Amino acid sequence: MDALKIIAQDSVKDNAPKFNIGDTVRVSVNIREGSRERIQMFEGTVIAKKGSGVSETFTVRRISYGVGIERVFPLHSPNVVDVKVIRKGKVRRAKLYYLRDRVGKAAKVKEDIR
Repeated sequence: MDALKIIAQDSVKDNAPKFNIGDTVRVSVNIREGSRERIQMFEGTVIAKKGSGVSETFTVRRISYGVGIERVFPLHSPNVVDVKVIRKGKVRRAKLYYLRDRVGKAAKVKEDIR
């Protein structure tokens, strides 16, 4: 078990991005299509963070053409190129699953002005 922990420590990114629940982020993801590679952006609100160490993940939700889309990204994956914080959110919960039931302006998160 200790050998697995040592291997996992080598896989953890040192420059992991700092963001919290409720923040609006733009995630740059490396997409492979056959022999070609491109970077795709996915922008939305972080509604959950799970796990720790090398298996840490975060869930990003956005509305596209009136349909809610959620994507789970591994934080330390080599396919996640960059995570940029667009705006900080002011929330009082660790998981924002209640946003799934809301539509329109009710689904927005207030901005944290500091």
